[in-house]
Amino acid sequence: MTKSELIEKMVETHNMTLNLKTSELLVNTVFDSIEEALCSGDKVEIRGFGSFTIRERNGRDARNPKSGEVVPIPPKKAPFFKTGKELKERVNV
Repeated sequence: MTKSELIEKMVETHNMTLNLKTSELLVNTVFDSIEEALCSGDKVEIRGFGSFTIRERNGRDARNPKSGEVVPIPPKKAPFFKTGKELKERVNV
């Protein structure tokens, strides 16, 4: 499901109360809020669904496959999602 499909699904589900513009605003607000929290180092937990955190990746040396030259890769942060127990159970039905 893409972001635009999610927006359309919200309108379809709540057709009497939500229009396309409002639905898009709600979806963007949720995604922006998750992004802001992660950027500031916070954990985002949605009970029954899962949690978003930031994981630190260590720097390492890699090799350029074409030239064989060693290339240093700096440490970085990466978003990580851990599925909640209820979501796992619903998916595995």
